[in-house]
Amino acid sequence: MKVVERHRYNGDEIFETRSLSFVPFSYSEEGAESMMKIIRTQLTPDLLTKKYRKENETNPMYGHCYHSTQALFYLLDPHELVPMSGVDYRGDTHWWLYDDRGVIYDTTADQYYSVGQVPPHDTGKKTAWYGWKQRPHQRTLKLMMKVLDSCNIEYCYEIITPQTGPLTEFFV
Repeated sequence: MKVVERHRYNGDEIFETRSLSFVPFSYSEEGAESMMKIIRTQLTPDLLTKKYRKENETNPMYGHCYHSTQALFYLLDPHELVPMSGVDYRGDTHWWLYDDRGVIYDTTADQYYSVGQVPPHDTGKKTAWYGWKQRPHQRTLKLMMKVLDSCNIEYCYEIITPQTGPLTEFFV
């Protein structure tokens, strides 16, 4: 069982933890490619901030790179995948994963190819996840649950607060 947690803080104190528990997918090049295909089918405008929604109407992969990359990272078994980012032709930061054999896993690369551009892999650098303490984004957790649902994989999603204890939902 793998557990991915997102803590919410008041100063340095955790006041809420969102916890997603599931059996991860095995890591292999083929497995990662299959998982990327599944992730792509679950990318919807509700996962985007307003900044990305207009262009996403004509370029459906646009704006999804961060949460789809983070979801792929967490959905796979322990592995040697490294988060990478680079600045693209628009000046936006693009995200993907890279493994120790030099394989690039870019779930949303089509956002570039569909407009005659290439992803900024050649300028990419190893990059820590955004956010305080590199916690997973809520959009990432939502996408992961959509992927697990689409694969009929059981998982447990809990929202835990020190005052109330766990509020647990089990999904099949």
